[in-house]
Amino acid sequence: MEDIKKIVKNCDLKHIAIIMDGNRRWAKERNLPSAVGHKKGVDALKKAMRACDDFGVKYLTVYAFSTENWNRKPEEVNFLMDLLGQTLKNELKEMHENNVVISFIGDTTKLSDKLQAILNNAVETTKNNSGVNLQIAFNYGSRAEIVKAVQEIVDEGENNITEELISKHLYTSNIPDPDLLIRTGGEMRISNYLLWQIAYSEFIVIPEFWPEFNKEKLAECIKEFERRNRRFGA
Repeated sequence: MEDIKKIVKNCDLKHIAIIMDGNRRWAKERNLPSAVGHKKGVDALKKAMRACDDFGVKYLTVYAFSTENWNRKPEEVNFLMDLLGQTLKNELKEMHENNVVISFIGDTTKLSDKLQAILNNAVETTKNNSGVNLQIAFNYGSRAEIVKAVQEIVDEGENNITEELISKHLYTSNIPDPDLLIRTGGEMRISNYLLWQIAYSEFIVIPEFWPEFNKEKLAECIKEFERRNRRFGA
């Protein structure tokens, strides 16, 4: 897929954000427990991350757990917490060897001390790498992020409010805005994800559930992105 590398270079695609939707529906269609769908979702994330590296995409941000996901059944919430921790433990060595930079956006202070320690270790271990930057949105909600940013600005006593100042106080202050937002599973919603940052992102919704996502699907999305005429309001 050498042509994809050329497309990324020519259209200057730096950042892809993904709403990884459909793990539970994928499992339900196959009469499997939701947990199996979530585990398959981890496999799909690994494929997407490797594909970004192969294609030359520098930033990948994925929606793993929203502030609204706490409303799910306690056993599913606990499973998702454990899945994140176990995945990082199992995959950190390989991701580090592959030069991946791991970071998290969202209010991770709400997580258990044990899970916070695992997340912090992943960030610290990979912070000096120079490969794909993987941002995992966990306990993330865009409205809460914007409220947090505004509250910080108020606390600083700043009166000259600018877009740049607000952006500086977001979780993504050191990350370029997404060029492309992909949502799997066919749903036509933003789901409180990166509302500020996707002001001029291109949207692509695909019907396949997240566990079905792979390098070929990402290549199709990048080719579609390349066909878009981005005018940024001009």
